[in-house]
Amino acid sequence: MSYFGTDGIRGQFGQAPITPDFILKLGYVTGKVLIENNPQTDKPPSVVIGKDTRLSGYVIEAALQAGFNAAGVDVYMLGPLPTPAIAHLTRSFHADAGVVISASHNPYQDNGIKLFYADGRKLTDSMQEAINQKLRDIMSSDSGLDNMTIDDPAKLGKNRRVDDAKGRYIEFCKGSFPYQYDLSDMTIVIDCANGAGYSVAPRVLRELGANVIAIHNEPNGININAGCGSTHPETIQAAVLEHGADVGIALDGDGDRIVMVDENGQLIDGDAILYILATQAEQPATGVMGTLMTNMALELAFEKAGIRFDRAKVGDRYVMQGLEKQGWILGGEPSGHILCLDKSRTGDAIIAGLQVLAVMKQSGKSLSNLTEGFKLLPQKLVNVRLTAMQDPYDNAELVQAIKEAEQKLIGRGRLLIRKSGTEPVIRVMVESDDEIECDVLANELADKIRAALG
Repeated sequence: MSYFGTDGIRGQFGQAPITPDFILKLGYVTGKVLIENNPQTDKPPSVVIGKDTRLSGYVIEAALQAGFNAAGVDVYMLGPLPTPAIAHLTRSFHADAGVVISASHNPYQDNGIKLFYADGRKLTDSMQEAINQKLRDIMSSDSGLDNMTIDDPAKLGKNRRVDDAKGRYIEFCKGSFPYQYDLSDMTIVIDCANGAGYSVAPRVLRELGANVIAIHNEPNGININAGCGSTHPETIQAAVLEHGADVGIALDGDGDRIVMVDENGQLIDGDAILYILATQAEQPATGVMGTLMTNMALELAFEKAGIRFDRAKVGDRYVMQGLEKQGWILGGEPSGHILCLDKSRTGDAIIAGLQVLAVMKQSGKSLSNLTEGFKLLPQKLVNVRLTAMQDPYDNAELVQAIKEAEQKLIGRGRLLIRKSGTEPVIRVMVESDDEIECDVLANELADKIRAALG
């Protein structure tokens, strides 16, 4: 089995695998993998650990730190910071790996662990499998490795807390904004989702001169993502209109996703943000990497603008791999994971937002003007829950039905049938320039899959 999902290891705290004993062993085996791959035999590996604002983060942080130290790895503790901040500080400290304790946009009951390489990129599948193998061994009751082995107490790792982590990241974010501009003529509402960006995001904007109205920036350990942030944009849409703001920015719990709101209260999702950054900046993009979930309207807009476009599997690490393969610098997902590789090596909500604000300053246009003429195609997503996971492409009748649906959509829409990676669910997504057809076709296919596969 693999303990890793599409974005690290995640689950409800207190239930396997997110339990203190498992997390202790995760720290230990990850530390052992780092030692095995450590070229500096005279110096122990080091990791940085940061977290979001969930109450369970205290327990997970302590268990991970103890596991790494037991393996012989030094640990730098950063405290509550956005995921991209931890990726940046992993590079800044020349650490061998970075660890984020977060369940992103999930409710407070959930938590998880994400791992980064020394250069701030998320782990490859091969490195995850190396950790997985050691986890399987140590968790197996008949392996003889159900307890962690301490070879030499003199070689235990050390633990240090970093006091200026927030300040380092704030300066990094500000450095991504053009020096010749400031935000002194802008009123910006920032929804921090009571998460990891609650302190740094408003400070970045204020230090660039903006009049900042911060909401949901008082975390208490259990209010993260609760009716707020990028997954509940209706909150910031109302706040922008209430305050007559120029822009609204909403983060998710760990600060790597962003959605924006224009001065009219209209939502600007990840696809629209990519459209702005690719087509409206002073230097248009050469190519953009989306995912299987990217709306076809973006693909058509880039085709018209002469900008190359490609799709990766769902997940920002696959977007990163696609960008590196193509040699491009801009990519992302509709959910708001935006990668600007000329500014940061991972998806960063604050930095992505600053790049949109920079385009507004350079062009002298409002946010609504920047998206003028860009309209998403109607999209319908239906989740089909099965008693056990099956592949619809193994059923001849379903394959034929899928082909017929694809034929109907040629040139004006698309169809995506995708298996969930975490539960027995088939996701049916249809896009079409005809909203009624979109809804009907998605539900018809969902009914056929449900009838055929149960």
